[in-house]
Amino acid sequence: MEKGVIKEVHEEELVLWHLGFMTFHGKTLIMTWIVMAAILVFCMLGIRHLTSGKPGKMQNILEWIVDFVRGLISDNMNYEQGRPLLGYLVTLIMFVFFSNMLGLIPNFTFTLFEHLDVEFAHLNKIFEGPSMMSPTADINTTLALALLTIILVVSLGIKTKGVHYFHHFVEPFKVFAIIHVIDLLSKPMTLAFRLFGNIFAGEVLLKVILMLPGLWVLPGIFPMTIWLAFSIFIGAIQSYVFVVLTTAYVSQAVTTSDH
Repeated sequence: MEKGVIKEVHEEELVLWHLGFMTFHGKTLIMTWIVMAAILVFCMLGIRHLTSGKPGKMQNILEWIVDFVRGLISDNMNYEQGRPLLGYLVTLIMFVFFSNMLGLIPNFTFTLFEHLDVEFAHLNKIFEGPSMMSPTADINTTLALALLTIILVVSLGIKTKGVHYFHHFVEPFKVFAIIHVIDLLSKPMTLAFRLFGNIFAGEVLLKVILMLPGLWVLPGIFPMTIWLAFSIFIGAIQSYVFVVLTTAYVSQAVTTSDH
């Protein structure tokens, strides 16, 4: 029974959109748009009654996120040097966190598209299943975020140090250049696969639990609640780790050796 359930989970049909010579993962793209809309709504609620006096709850949460990221920057480098990163890192931590959480939310379309056989853009296949999908459960999303990080690291390193940035590749000996290049290439790979692996595995197990018989009776509620709480914890930790490593990599690139 369990083997059959896992097989059914992995047999979900991949929805591909084609535009000219480009191919898009339809489900990932739709879920990414949902995450972006959720972040916009969250930020608008946070600044709707913006005040320097007694802030509301949403403004408090938004300010806490900004202060939290500001603290990460200060812990890794001179804050004035890392100030331009604040906006990007705040956006990054919210995007990764909201993306991780989306896969834990029930499918509120209640398979309506599937019942009505809505084939436009394959929406019936995109919104099938008991829960939504995390964009970070797709390696394409996590790899794109990781590539953004490494491009940011190299560009800021060159901007700060000029050609001297590449000098560390041949330290302490020129033969070490191979190791440094491998290290540079491995950073986006580890960032991408760590985030993808944790979120994808969590979603697969969540779908398996949802397919188990007797879920909606009392014995099934307790393990489901425990797993959801654990998944939220893992999603939060992974968004934190991704941003901390991004900050640390940038710090290594822009900080001079005497610091």
